[in-house]
Amino acid sequence: MIGLASLNVIQGDGEAIDDCWNRIGIHGDKSCPLLADHIHCRNCQVYAAAAVRLLDRYSLVRETVRGETIEALGQVASRSLVVFRLAEEWLALATRCLVEIAPVQSVHSLPHQRSRALQGVANVRGALVPCLSLAELLGVDVSVNPVTSARIMPRMLILAAAGGSVVVPVDEVDGIHRIELAQLENASPAVGQAGNRFTHAVLPFKGRSVRVLDETQLLDAVARSLT
Repeated sequence: MIGLASLNVIQGDGEAIDDCWNRIGIHGDKSCPLLADHIHCRNCQVYAAAAVRLLDRYSLVRETVRGETIEALGQVASRSLVVFRLAEEWLALATRCLVEIAPVQSVHSLPHQRSRALQGVANVRGALVPCLSLAELLGVDVSVNPVTSARIMPRMLILAAAGGSVVVPVDEVDGIHRIELAQLENASPAVGQAGNRFTHAVLPFKGRSVRVLDETQLLDAVARSLT
C-alpha cells in the first residue's frame, strides 16, 4: 500500500514538479503575480501544465509495473474489503489498493484529454491527483441515485495505482470489512453483469448483492485511462 507521502508531487523522471500553488499561490503566501489575473491557481496554465506532466509520469511508470502480481486470494484465511456504493450498485475492493478515504474535493477538468474515464485532477493535501470515474470504467448507470438522505455523504477513494495515487468519487462508503475466504470462494460468479471482467464474484452482504472487484483488472484499466 502506498502511504500518504505518495500524494505529494515529488521528484520523478529526473525533474521535480514545482508545486508553486503551495508556495506562492492560493495555498501559499499568495504573492504570485499571476493571481491577479487568474484569481485561483486552477485557472492558471502553470497549474494545468503540472497536471499534464503528472499524467505523463503515470504513462512512463506503468510499463515498469505491469508484471507485478498481487497476492493470491487463496493465501489468506480472510480478506479485508472496502465496501462502497455507486448509484444503485454496491461494490467491494481489496483494502490493499486503498490509500485513504477522503472528503469530496473539487475536480478540475483538463483540456484536450481523450479518456472518457478521466474527469480531471483534484487537489488532495496540496497535490494534484488524477480523478477517474469508476462508474465509467465499470459500466455503472449513475442516472438514478436511490439514496437522498442527508446523512449519506459522498466520498473519494484514493487508490494506489501504477505510478502514484488516483482518486475515484463514490456515493457512499459502508466501511472496511474482513470477509472470510470461504465466503468469497462460495460467492456467485459474475454472470451477465455490466463490467463483468472487473468482477471477481457477487457476494451477499448485509442483505445486499455486492460486486467484489478484481483489483488486478481494475488497476490495469485505471493505468490505461491515464496514458
